[in-house]
Amino acid sequence: MTIAGFLLLALLHHEVLGKFDDKKPMTLNGVVTSVEWKNPHAHLMMNVRSATGVVNWAIELESTNDLERSGWTRESARPGDAVRVDGIAARDGSPQVWARSVVLTSTGKKILDVPPATPPVVKQSQPTPRWPDGKPRLGPPPGGTGYWAYPSAVSLVQQGTRVPMDANGLLRNIGDVDKVAPFQRWARDLYELRQRNFLRDDPMFLYCIPPGGPRQYQLPYGLQFVEDRNFQRIFVLIGSGNRNFRMINTDGRALTGQLAGDADNPLYYGRSVGKWEADTFVIQSAGFNEKFWFSNGGLPHTERLRMTERLSRPDFDTLKYEVNIDDPGAYTKPWSSSWTLRWVAGEELPIYFCVENRP
Repeated sequence: MTIAGFLLLALLHHEVLGKFDDKKPMTLNGVVTSVEWKNPHAHLMMNVRSATGVVNWAIELESTNDLERSGWTRESARPGDAVRVDGIAARDGSPQVWARSVVLTSTGKKILDVPPATPPVVKQSQPTPRWPDGKPRLGPPPGGTGYWAYPSAVSLVQQGTRVPMDANGLLRNIGDVDKVAPFQRWARDLYELRQRNFLRDDPMFLYCIPPGGPRQYQLPYGLQFVEDRNFQRIFVLIGSGNRNFRMINTDGRALTGQLAGDADNPLYYGRSVGKWEADTFVIQSAGFNEKFWFSNGGLPHTERLRMTERLSRPDFDTLKYEVNIDDPGAYTKPWSSSWTLRWVAGEELPIYFCVENRP
């Protein structure tokens, strides 16, 4: 099973709920005028007759990646096709709909159907792949391909706490705000504001801002490690956002924590140094800017953020991720969280390139 449809672990994306009202169902019948095939969401434009004339509606769909992996292409609906759309209306009353279903009325064929994805089935656990010196490989074995996806948690919550959220970090109950992390008051209020706004100001979706911090381990299109042992560094390739990458130096240098950036490190991922402690790869990071959301759900952070991450691979198909957050600018004390990711064998990272989605 591929990663197709991962975003439908929750029926609606957070930015969709910010724009569309799931309590306002709508059905439209009309004719397609154009197809806009771009990320983060594809669109159908369609003319719909009303009592006052013909209105051109914008029908918002899943990302092109999810649509293509479910068998839907830009040719599935063409200008001139008659379609029926079932979805939810825009909150501001504009002629826009988030589509739950698109059907060709001439044939009754459903052309939008992105089923929820499930993690790959592991028939028999294999041992952890290793380098000749015995260190675990974070990437594929020699001659293989693959990447990490299907995180067991897609939001950052302090260890030992259970807070129901959807796949994008949107709280099921806004009253759970104080359980998520040991907030300072300003950070708590900002987090609640982002939640009440349905996360619609997320800079990754609006402006293609890189997903720094733990968020890179929470996103739907996974990540991939490239271990450059000759130059003593590890690249983390991020499948979501704007196909960004992060570099972790493993040459024994000290972590300076300086805040001045440079062309090679714009500080969305901070500066990172890593070393192996037995079979655990320990990463220290600092020097982050405040322009990105460092977690799904909109948790705040400041430039004082320092992270300690621990990666381990107990078997071939499992990556354990642990993170300690130390940000005295936003939180009252250090805190930690952890989850696992699953190996997707035989595939490269899904192709996804972000297009700004400014309101």
